[in-house]
Amino acid sequence: MSGVGVAGGSDVEAGLGLKASLEAILLVVDEPVAEVTLAQVLERPTQEVGRALSELAAEYTADRRGFDLREVAGGWRFYTRAECAPLVERFVRDGQQTRLTQAALETLAVVAYRQPVSRARVAAVRGVNSDGVMRTLVARGLVEEAGTDPESQAVLYRTSSYFLERLGLKDIGELPELAPLLPDDVENLEEITK
Repeated sequence: MSGVGVAGGSDVEAGLGLKASLEAILLVVDEPVAEVTLAQVLERPTQEVGRALSELAAEYTADRRGFDLREVAGGWRFYTRAECAPLVERFVRDGQQTRLTQAALETLAVVAYRQPVSRARVAAVRGVNSDGVMRTLVARGLVEEAGTDPESQAVLYRTSSYFLERLGLKDIGELPELAPLLPDDVENLEEITK
């Protein structure tokens, strides 16, 4: 059976190499794809696929390509190389407004650094009601429900895997430390807001 094309057959049947097959798939995804999923689709061992992905990522870095292949949020996806970000940002934002408001960015930061957190706690940290902003962040898929507080029964929120993907992080532990950015008397500010 000699199948060339998308319908029918593995990359071997189509005459493509493993790396070319991985590139073709990763170019059309809109979220990270797990190695095991790629291995199943390509009918190859997961370790072989993982090795090929790592080799591709290293090749792109060595060649100083404008894109990067990264493992984030449990899968692999193409991203713009960090050095090219200002150019891409200028292209994307040319004549457009920032997509998230200041209130949304503040709320997202509180959720990211305090998760899991209730709406009431977010409002206490920000000093304003954040219900509408939280609904917007949930609707955009950046924040998701994370159960309920056992004492107050309030719904708790956390950042989503989409949030990690958009920031290019493997997990929330990769967020930068806040301490260097805070004023020296932050403990006093915390007590005042309680």
